[in-house]
Amino acid sequence: MAVGRGRYKVFLGMAAGVGKTYHMLQEGRAEGEAGRDVVIGYLEPHGRAETTAQAAGLETVPRRRLAYRSTVLEEMDLPAVLRRAPELCLIDELAHTNAPGAEHAKRFQDIADVLEAGIDVFSTVNVQHLESLNDQVAELTGTRVRETVPDAVLASADDVVLIDITPQSLIERLLAGKVYPAERVQSALNNFFKVENLSALREVSLRQVAEEIEAKRSSVQTSGRRPDADRVDHGAPRAVGERLLALVTPEPRSQRVVRRAWRSAQRLGAELDILWVATGEPSEDEREQLAALRRLASVLGAHVIVEHDQDIALAAQRVARERGITYVLMGTPRPRGPVARLRSPALPVRLLGMLPGVDLRIVADRAQRNGDER
Repeated sequence: MAVGRGRYKVFLGMAAGVGKTYHMLQEGRAEGEAGRDVVIGYLEPHGRAETTAQAAGLETVPRRRLAYRSTVLEEMDLPAVLRRAPELCLIDELAHTNAPGAEHAKRFQDIADVLEAGIDVFSTVNVQHLESLNDQVAELTGTRVRETVPDAVLASADDVVLIDITPQSLIERLLAGKVYPAERVQSALNNFFKVENLSALREVSLRQVAEEIEAKRSSVQTSGRRPDADRVDHGAPRAVGERLLALVTPEPRSQRVVRRAWRSAQRLGAELDILWVATGEPSEDEREQLAALRRLASVLGAHVIVEHDQDIALAAQRVARERGITYVLMGTPRPRGPVARLRSPALPVRLLGMLPGVDLRIVADRAQRNGDER
């Protein structure tokens, strides 16, 4: 068994069918042929003959069957993988949600246990499953991805391999029956697998990998050691003096502000605080929305602050000064009537005057622009 934490390689793609699992198996076979002890911890070939053929000859840890309500679900058998203790374990579908009764809620948590046991891991994921890209992908494709993983999971990988093909090549694979069964092809072409959707997702994938490479390169330059020798939170070095504040309200659209703020913080190598100013006793719906924001912050690794104050701008000014904020992001202000506009300036205008030297960014509410009042 390897000493210390296992090495982690993730095969990243823009969509289903690009060949992530195929390439994972291909590299796993090559490792086995080189003399390493390789097993498949979990494989989901989706009925693709080429993928199934690549798995031939590789030892597979049998799946565990878990009863849930009136059905029986099959999951990776984590205890069996740990007992088997191979040198390298291939674990497909990083973003998968486990059935109730498993050791962890998510597969990426299973993988963390395998890595901690000193076992190397190869895994796969599509870019749309990254939590911070959830809103962006929904805007690009019209599809909201429900299974997500913290971006820190990808950042923790020692290697991220982009499996890149052109949108037209992927559509040709779809038409040839190499992605979905024949009865699902037309529906896929009419929805997610439009050329414009795939082109946008490909661009997002390329940018994501470029950012991961830059973060690791900067980390090496900062520490003077190899990328995994002195890893910092989320895989990125922290800049001196930069700290972001996301000013939110307890409503669903604020999650988009938080995700955009988090990605900005990652690019700057900065910390992120999330501030909600309660101007009165929160309603039940507001408490639920605040709980949702706390869950999102926990996934991303941000810090939630709740202040009670009748004046949002004053509370934001106080928090910004106390925490050394250099950058504030907020959602598009709600339209105000003429009387309200005469009585006081809009919140962004007040913040600009009250926080000299602090950058202010308004995150556009694209759902509102499109007439979708979520």
